[in-house]
Amino acid sequence: QVTLTFSLSANLESLFTWNTKQVFAFVTAEYETAKNSLNQVSLWDSIIPDKDQANVQVEVKSKYPLIDQGTSLRGKKVQLVLHWHIMPNA
Repeated sequence: QVTLTFSLSANLESLFTWNTKQVFAFVTAEYETAKNSLNQVSLWDSIIPDKDQANVQVEVKSKYPLIDQGTSLRGKKVQLVLHWHIMPNA
């Protein structure tokens, strides 16, 4: 189990158009194992309600711990990836 702190700096203002209600942003830890070519564990998430709050500058202690069943995570390269989903007005 891993709990970590990371800095996140992202300008998501361009995701907001006339039809954007809000944006759901989240950070995943991604890694490979012998059984799965892609493992994703969510570490942080946030709802961005409008363009005024879309310039994200935060230091985050992960909301959710990075846990792998067994020892397949030990010694693996883990990549942190920022994802988002745009939720439209209609």
